[in-house]
Amino acid sequence: MLEVPGARLYYEVRGSGPLVVLVGAPMDAAAFEGVATLLATDHTVLTTDPRGINRSTVDDPDRDSSPEDRADDLARLIAHADAGPAVAFGSSGGAVSVLALAQRHPEHVRTAIAHEPPLIELLDDRAQLRANTEDMIATYLRGDHRGAWLLFLQNANIQLPDDVFAMMFGGPREGQSAADEHYQFAHMLRGTTYWRPDLGALTAANVEIGIGEDSTGQLCDRTSRALATALGTTPTMFPGDHTGFLDHPETFAATISALG
Repeated sequence: MLEVPGARLYYEVRGSGPLVVLVGAPMDAAAFEGVATLLATDHTVLTTDPRGINRSTVDDPDRDSSPEDRADDLARLIAHADAGPAVAFGSSGGAVSVLALAQRHPEHVRTAIAHEPPLIELLDDRAQLRANTEDMIATYLRGDHRGAWLLFLQNANIQLPDDVFAMMFGGPREGQSAADEHYQFAHMLRGTTYWRPDLGALTAANVEIGIGEDSTGQLCDRTSRALATALGTTPTMFPGDHTGFLDHPETFAATISALG
């Protein structure tokens, strides 16, 4: 655990060699265990639960988690590991955290790899996407978690078979998973998706954009391509979809090594 302003961060370190940081939001450290284990054969690998999620507790559970907060947390973890600068890989909301880290603390980042950051402010239909986001948050806070996830997937243009949706989102919410889900909808989603990157700062940094090969047409495919275009870079294709690192850890590990 690392004490930081307003939070206590759970983190794991494995392996030895150049530092790689693997980050999600709201995904916790466990989501990257497969990739981390593979990279640890010749890297020092740091994974963490973002503030407010699972084992990383916060002083004020009603305070929103911003990309800036999470970037500052990552900078403190990298300094604490004393092995930087790091190759920082982030997926989904974690990609936004990594981009904010590259902006705010470039001295800690050798390469920032942003895999499918959901930056809706880069899109022409951002007003509608904002309205959709407010609708899903309000639906969740009214107690309709199933309806909120239906709206979330519709907004993301992700289709799940009915049985898969029922397995993932149809049952009652309880324990830590319920607390993490509430924190995501109430305190992470808005700040993460509405974040506006500083394109000048990111152009000056070493930033790589990653997209899943199976994410074509999804919201995060669109946002990632918009960011790559704005930065004048060509995105790197990763296997799978938005959570491809779960099913293809070997390719993810190899691609992160190559990009870093």
